[in-house]
Amino acid sequence: MLDRYAIKVIRWPLQTFSALPDKLGITANQITIAGFILGLMALPALMMQEYYWALAFILLNRIFDGLDGAVARRQGISDCGGFLDITFDFLFYSMVPFGFVLANPEANAVAGAFLIFSFIGTGSSFLAFAIMASKRNIESPVYKQKSLYYIGGLTEGTETIGCFVLFCLLPQHFAVIAWIFGTLCWITTATRIWAGYQTLKDTLPKA
Repeated sequence: MLDRYAIKVIRWPLQTFSALPDKLGITANQITIAGFILGLMALPALMMQEYYWALAFILLNRIFDGLDGAVARRQGISDCGGFLDITFDFLFYSMVPFGFVLANPEANAVAGAFLIFSFIGTGSSFLAFAIMASKRNIESPVYKQKSLYYIGGLTEGTETIGCFVLFCLLPQHFAVIAWIFGTLCWITTATRIWAGYQTLKDTLPKA
């Protein structure tokens, strides 16, 4: 829901800082991989309940995630880059609640499982529509710079990162936040399924 506004805020600094790695010959894919490795460091930090360290790694992952796209737009957007980016994103998103489950299984296990379950809904509806939209050459009117069709919803990347920040700042309330955000994710999944189905139905070739 907020991604279209967040992109406008971060576009200029990302474009500015993307010039340096481009001049140094650093590729967008290398930035994607480096960002994912940094994000993975949040898992042991969460396990040890070092929540501020985990937050630092989460934010670094997201900075690199934005930077790789800006560099890719300088060097040329590629399918393999888009594949790496979206795959690592969904792995990272599911890793964070898993880390909180490992940190406190008794208090967080069920809520964490529900949140990961909800991410399956948002992720599968997102990717399934992107595949079908690509087959029909349907382009997003909002996210034209993306390598695949970006279908929005109530909970997008900006909201998810906001949720992760709250997790790290208020770890004792992880379960409550996870239940609330997971429910919002299911609303997103439902609206994506409906909107995606209607869009694809309306673009069926006429006999």
